[in-house]
Amino acid sequence: MADNAENKNRAVAAAILPLVGGAANVTSVVHCMTRLRLGLADRSLVQDEALKALPDVMGVVEDDTYQIVLGPGKVARVTPEFETLVEEGKAAAPAPDPASPGASADDLAAQGAAIRAQQKAKNATPFKLFLRKIANIFVPLIPALIGCGIIAGLNGLMVNLGWLPSVTPALAAIASGFMALIAVFVGYNTAKEFGGTPIIGGAVAAIIVYPGIADISAFGQDLSPGQGGVLGALGAAVLAVYIEKWCRKWVPESLDVLVTPTLTILISGLVTIFGLMFVAGEVSTAIGTGANWLLENTGIFAGAVLGGLFLPLVMLGLHQALIPIHTTLIEQQGYTVLLPILAMAGAGQVGAAIAVFKKLKHNKSIRNTIKSALPAGFLGVGEPLIYGVSLPLGRPFITACVGGAAGGAFIGLFSMLGTQVGSTAIGPSGWALFPLLDGNKGLGLTCAVYLGGLLVGYIVGFLATYYFGFTDEMMVEFNQDVDAGESPEARAEEGPSAPVLESDSAADDSCEPKEPAKV
Repeated sequence: MADNAENKNRAVAAAILPLVGGAANVTSVVHCMTRLRLGLADRSLVQDEALKALPDVMGVVEDDTYQIVLGPGKVARVTPEFETLVEEGKAAAPAPDPASPGASADDLAAQGAAIRAQQKAKNATPFKLFLRKIANIFVPLIPALIGCGIIAGLNGLMVNLGWLPSVTPALAAIASGFMALIAVFVGYNTAKEFGGTPIIGGAVAAIIVYPGIADISAFGQDLSPGQGGVLGALGAAVLAVYIEKWCRKWVPESLDVLVTPTLTILISGLVTIFGLMFVAGEVSTAIGTGANWLLENTGIFAGAVLGGLFLPLVMLGLHQALIPIHTTLIEQQGYTVLLPILAMAGAGQVGAAIAVFKKLKHNKSIRNTIKSALPAGFLGVGEPLIYGVSLPLGRPFITACVGGAAGGAFIGLFSMLGTQVGSTAIGPSGWALFPLLDGNKGLGLTCAVYLGGLLVGYIVGFLATYYFGFTDEMMVEFNQDVDAGESPEARAEEGPSAPVLESDSAADDSCEPKEPAKV
């Protein structure tokens, strides 16, 4: 059975490779939660339409990398097979003829670099680049957050039911160990992202969680282990990077191995203890207090704003600013109260897609896209529906946001009534978020409120799209049977199924790895 699955994944990779210009055209391969991201030497060699026609390809997105949407689970299995095929293809390629009049590898590489530079320039604002760095720090932590969050939820259920009391302490240790040391991982990734030595960043951040820190006072207060959390770790590691770079510049090479790490850890460590931990602790406390106050006092309004604007924030890449906030809330109170509200954007998207399916009864292309993408949409993977349906159509994207606002307002209402709905990890949404739900009023009520929000998002997204998502002109253009051999005018350019889009890479739920595998 495993061999059949492996062969199928290899077949998918083998089908993709020639359509992106072959192994020689691939300069890097990475994947995130849903996309295979490729660095290409020559973008013109890619056969977009043939790629979109592959059964396993949900769509393609253009950014600084060429991104092929395969969906969660599938992309993680196809990528290793694709990397293997690329390596085999490069190894088997004949050596270039120096006398050949054709383009050299350097020429192709330069051309590819120019294309990538043009794409990057569109989204290379300082603020977006900074947010992308922040995302790159926290995204690698998401699998551990999800795994530990689910184990924590299972352990809580077993404790409440009185099951296996001898086992639950072990589950608690497994679930909590990562969160106890998350500052170290943040420090490591931060130094790596900002160009320093990762282990030094982790070493400085480890000061924050060291138990002996309780014996030290700063600003007239005794410090506590973990004070400042991930924000303190991030600041400490960034400081360490700049000190390390300064030392590399001025310390003689013969002394560098001894002096640079010593000065870096000493100086940044002292600043962390007597400054950053206190400041970051105050900021972290303010974030937790502010989020709870906002939902408790303005829950309906705040929920509507967060749920309604999340999809546009994703498209602009600005949602990455929420990642450290989520992590801080999880570290402080065990769950983030913001994520379930933001997940309502996906519910509105699903409702809108169903309405499009009902309205465009004669457009088989769009209807087939919706049928194939809806299961993933219910599980919180909205890319196929966004890029294949609502965004190309325009108005349904706006009405999907209306559905998200309604679902967010519903959950916000219950926050005002005293029922918090939170998630113990970031990443999943939709129905996939149920195993990670937690709150202050018991799991049953928490799940019921979240389910109610999803249903409201589905219904309002459907109704808003069905009645307001199409103009008469749009119905004439898109409600055509594109598979029936009609005229080009009636085909309306085959609708917006699985389009090629230029997009901010952050539209992929913050899942951009920092260091692609060079091939």
